[in-house]
Amino acid sequence: MSAPEVYSIAQTPITCHAFNADRSQVALSLNDDKAQIYVKEGREWVATETLAEHDKAITSIDWAPNSNRIVTASQDRNAYVWSQSPDPLTGKMMWKPTLVLLRINRAATYVRWSPNEDKFAVASGARAIALKKPIRSTVLSVDWHPNNVLLAAGSADMKAPAPTVWGEKLPFSTICGEYTSPAGGWVHTVSFSPSGDVLAFASHDSSISIVYPEGPVIQSIRISTLPYVTLTWTSEESIVAAGHDCQPVVFSGTEAGWGFVGSLDDTTGGGKSAAKGGSVGRLNSSAFNAFRNADTRGHAGGVDVSAGTELLTVHQNTITSVRPFEWGSDGSVSRVSTSGVDGKLVIWNVVPVSVAGVAGRFAGMRV
Repeated sequence: MSAPEVYSIAQTPITCHAFNADRSQVALSLNDDKAQIYVKEGREWVATETLAEHDKAITSIDWAPNSNRIVTASQDRNAYVWSQSPDPLTGKMMWKPTLVLLRINRAATYVRWSPNEDKFAVASGARAIALKKPIRSTVLSVDWHPNNVLLAAGSADMKAPAPTVWGEKLPFSTICGEYTSPAGGWVHTVSFSPSGDVLAFASHDSSISIVYPEGPVIQSIRISTLPYVTLTWTSEESIVAAGHDCQPVVFSGTEAGWGFVGSLDDTTGGGKSAAKGGSVGRLNSSAFNAFRNADTRGHAGGVDVSAGTELLTVHQNTITSVRPFEWGSDGSVSRVSTSGVDGKLVIWNVVPVSVAGVAGRFAGMRV
């Protein structure tokens, strides 16, 4: 597996990111009230513009590939749509903001353009999706169906409201189906498959659920690692998920069953990961192992915890966002991008991951 492209953008967390259509620019939120536009120059990303209108932290960004418009959502309960237009004095292209009053009384948490880019959906702490019918708790994630009409949402009430029959045109604001995580964890992220025929969501109970509506058939994968908070489809039968375990992992399957395939982090090609062996992620650092040994075996003292805080993964903290970056000739995603609390932006090649070398890493996984 080829090495990922790793870019250390900042020493502060990257809350979210979104690329433009040709992947020459990326919009980032560095855990503050501004969105930064970075341009690829050589082997580095360089900040060129700052989008500053919000007065509280930006929580989500999306960049429409066809209309080249950026939408930002924030804890200030507002959204801004940013469009490029020439400056009347210099003729230089500038980003001009348009305020969108959301009429919500809690923070906006997530935003996504619709497939046709003629509208966008905003999730919020007001238990609502923009002006949609209220749900019972904070909405953490939304995703559009390819038909530009239907929405799926994941919320902290442990539900993933979504259409039970894909493609059926229903009255506006109708919640027509709810799917619950296996052990009752709140739903961090939801995503429709490329065709819109399947829905996937990840929950705080360290599970991923894949919903086939016609059965309905729900395949749930339970894992023994920390929860995932973001996922994306790479094909109709493959998902990349990431989160608190600091590594992007691949799941694959069909309606007959789903399972773990492997990690995009290379832990078998030598270097520090191979030298230490075992699993990767937050649950296999020297510091964590020292505390675990003290708890389970009564071992204490003689361990320099500060010397073993580096993880065996590329990301050194929670991955906050994973998004498609490049598509292959067959239409499937060939590369994905991730950003995290460690301030890194990483671009990964998505290739078939061999179970050899990673078998046993998730020995506690249950399907």
